[in-house]
Amino acid sequence: MNTFGTRLKFTSFGESHGVAVGCVIDGMPAGLKFDEEFLQSELDKRRGGGKFATARKESDRVQILSGVFEGYTTGHPIALLVPNENAHSKDYDNVKDLFRPSHADFTYFHKFGIRDYRGGGRASARESVARVAGGAVGAMLLREFGMSVESGVFGVGGFVSQLKEQELDFEWAKQSEIFCLDKALEDDFKNEILKARNAKDSVGAAVFTRVSGMLVGLGEVLYDKLDSKLASALMGINAVKAVEIGEGINSSQMRGLEYNDALSDGKFLSNHSGGILGGISNGENLLLKTYFKPTPSIFARQKSMDKSGKNVEFELRGRHDPCVGIRGSVVATAMVRLVLADCLLLNASAKLDNLKKAYGLK
Repeated sequence: MNTFGTRLKFTSFGESHGVAVGCVIDGMPAGLKFDEEFLQSELDKRRGGGKFATARKESDRVQILSGVFEGYTTGHPIALLVPNENAHSKDYDNVKDLFRPSHADFTYFHKFGIRDYRGGGRASARESVARVAGGAVGAMLLREFGMSVESGVFGVGGFVSQLKEQELDFEWAKQSEIFCLDKALEDDFKNEILKARNAKDSVGAAVFTRVSGMLVGLGEVLYDKLDSKLASALMGINAVKAVEIGEGINSSQMRGLEYNDALSDGKFLSNHSGGILGGISNGENLLLKTYFKPTPSIFARQKSMDKSGKNVEFELRGRHDPCVGIRGSVVATAMVRLVLADCLLLNASAKLDNLKKAYGLK
């Protein structure tokens, strides 16, 4: 599926080495102040370049095609376009007939019968530029209600921060070249990435996302719970292999008395649930962890198979991230923003009183 969301629908289009990548956001209310400068700044965070990301340098200058007039949303579909300016398709000539290990090449070919070998085509992480653009628009709606989503990296390879949620330094992450949440581990993270790169290899990473200013009541019961929507959105990001909410895996090792978030004097005394109860937000911070596998595009010699079933050995060319989770943290923020914006709009019609107020009725 290329469309995401229930009330706020996000559709992306484009391929890694095509003319452009873009998205259409449908369902955004009219009258929202459209912050084009903020939108561009979010895309700039995701851009490549430098020692810790792909050498593919794109300006990623966004073009607003529709849905905005005189600085405000019109209530009609918002179409955003980001041209591809620096694709080197010839880098992939030597792999056009074979399947790169741990890529989508094998499954895409067997499902669709077509092999777009140019950087992975639609399966490329280049598509995530559209998600970041859509997430930035979602953030414009969330800020009207005091909600803020921020992410950073708390683990790279075998180095994992032991800081508690309240100790993670999101201010430091904003100026960190790798969005590091633990200042003491910044050099270790960087060295781990460079070691992998110098060895023609790659390394995985772990991302922490926190949502502050949460409202109570976001998320639908049973089959469209907030936690399931968030997990689905985050698992849909390229290279993500696991997602945790609140205590996550640790909750399976705890007892109920330890895990339960007790209440007193109108507030929760802990947040082991990560801000969600019964699939609905409880007003506490949302706490999410997203785990990225090592970038499958590596330059070491590897074994594989071509389309005819013949065994081959090859060495990849091109420009690739040694640690996809670094820029993936920006994408994680975007996907959480889209989910929450969708839930915010859905919740507006949860009560009859809300509908009557919308029409000036008592």
